Amino acid sequence: MNHPWKEIPLDDYESHMSLDSVGQLRALNRIMKDQFEARPVRTAMVLGAAGGNGLEHIRKEKYDTVWAVDINEAYLKAAAERHALLRDILEFLCLDLVKDADQLPQTELVIADLLVEYIGYDAFSRVVRRVDPEWVSCVIQINTDEAEWVSDSPYLHAFDRLDEVHHQMEENVLTEVLKSIGYEEILREDTPLPNGKKLVRLDYRKTH
Repeated sequence: MNHPWKEIPLDDYESHMSLDSVGQLRALNRIMKDQFEARPVRTAMVLGAAGGNGLEHIRKEKYDTVWAVDINEAYLKAAAERHALLRDILEFLCLDLVKDADQLPQTELVIADLLVEYIGYDAFSRVVRRVDPEWVSCVIQINTDEAEWVSDSPYLHAFDRLDEVHHQMEENVLTEVLKSIGYEEILREDTPLPNGKKLVRLDYRKTH
């Protein structure tokens, strides 16, 4: 059976994330703009790049190479088409991060927004150790006790199988996992969402 993320049409995913009642596509886009600008790096890797939301904030004068990684080949094809003007900078890798971390190149910055939820702490730790970045910037979703982790929408059933791969996130656990492999938290920011949930951005730097 296919991985659940290979079966979700990009239109359904982006339409759900764009709903006013969900508000995540715009919020993530704003956060990614700062993630790309915040650190003095020439290379970056976006894990769970999907259709390329936020990649338009990559500045050619700042970056030499940015890798966009996703498990869904159709998502990456859409991202490449949407950001054709960045073809000299963007490199696309279709990989299952749980199984294929050893195929990742090294880079200075890792951006992982709403990604750790779907591969788990251990797999993410293996990815970070392999890529060996100076900086790691994550966004995780924190739910209220009352809220379902996938918000109600007309597209809800497109996500039915994600329960198979979803991990509930706790920011203190993520920070401890990264601390155990040599990274310290240097930034924490909350972005409230319309449905009572919030996005939490956590940035880490390698300790030397």
